[in-house]
Amino acid sequence: MRLGTKDHMDIVRNNDGTLVVPVTPDRVRETEDEDGGSVEPAATTRVLHPGEGGYDEALAEWDLQQNPDREPAVSTKAGRAEAMTLVHEVATSETHDVAPAIAALDDPEASAEALRHVLVGGVHSVEGFANEVAAAEGGDPLPAHEATKIIGEVLAELD
Repeated sequence: MRLGTKDHMDIVRNNDGTLVVPVTPDRVRETEDEDGGSVEPAATTRVLHPGEGGYDEALAEWDLQQNPDREPAVSTKAGRAEAMTLVHEVATSETHDVAPAIAALDDPEASAEALRHVLVGGVHSVEGFANEVAAAEGGDPLPAHEATKIIGEVLAELD
């Protein structure tokens, strides 16, 4: 099976960070209904959890669905620095609440663009970003799936 995010239904982001993505079969077998007509298999869905294969790409696609007319993400130095602080604050917060961390930002839009830019790069980009956060803010790097989940929460809050 392969993810079918463009042609069928939208990706849904659940409150727990999981994504419900459409999945289409790899091979289509033609079958006939009672009247002898062709029946196409229905698209199904799959739930992806942060850290699972395809999650980062699906989250980037979900973010694009929220505003399909948005220009491609551009990361600025200041936006990336704020985004790193934001991710660190959420990751180290006891309540894991993104709203106060977002309220402390000077430029939420630049931070969101930087985070979108990280997502578009896929899992290696998220891993690199997590390493940069650890180097800039201290502590151990977040696992990529945790960083991705926080990025998704931030983008959902900002949209």
